[in-house]
Amino acid sequence: MEDSKVAVVTGAATGIGAACARALGAHGFMVGIHYRKSEQAARELLAELGQGFLLQVNLTKSGDIDAMVEEIKTAAGRLDVLVHNAGFSVNMDINSMRLEQFDAQRPLARGVWYLMKRVLRQFMLRRNQGRIISISSVVGHTGNGGQIPYTMEKAALDAFTKSLSKEFAGREILVNAVAPGFIATEMTAGLPEEVQERLLANIPLKRMGKPEEVAEVVAFLASGATYITGSVLHVNGGLYGG
Repeated sequence: MEDSKVAVVTGAATGIGAACARALGAHGFMVGIHYRKSEQAARELLAELGQGFLLQVNLTKSGDIDAMVEEIKTAAGRLDVLVHNAGFSVNMDINSMRLEQFDAQRPLARGVWYLMKRVLRQFMLRRNQGRIISISSVVGHTGNGGQIPYTMEKAALDAFTKSLSKEFAGREILVNAVAPGFIATEMTAGLPEEVQERLLANIPLKRMGKPEEVAEVVAFLASGATYITGSVLHVNGGLYGG
């Protein structure tokens, strides 16, 4: 197991996260599948991949993250790639949103910072190599009405990526982000038809993206891309040029 490259994908049970896990598995990685609540989907994905391990963790709790690091050490002994994909959105306009609803979005940002810190210290700095890839969003650049806390979080994630990459200048630890546009997932499938039509009208390719189209960029950053760090790669069908 020590000879196999290891990747962990947070929020890997469904959607873009699951597609990333499949793409990394196809590139020969042993994949740690993180989930919080979607246990059945996570177990089905693990069975599909044929090798890997499960990580049930609440990323807003530092104690859970500490335990997660120990689980990775036990299951794989190393970590070469961390793909941070987990997230959620509290959707409401500014006049309707209460303070506690805004605050519900905040703990994940703290958890991401702590997860990166622990992974770097326990795995990547010791070997002076690794890849950190965060899934941000086009709305962190364009904004989106009714999603202010979410857009703030995604914009901050891109800034975090750029800052962290500078902290490891001169090391073989590459830090990048992938910013999807509107991707065909369960979340976008639930949008009213008129909203979907309005979105498509603004996308030059005139369709939503597929989770696999995001995942193939993640796999590129994980397995190649040796001269890319501190970058945000946009996967949005031409909706936003970066």
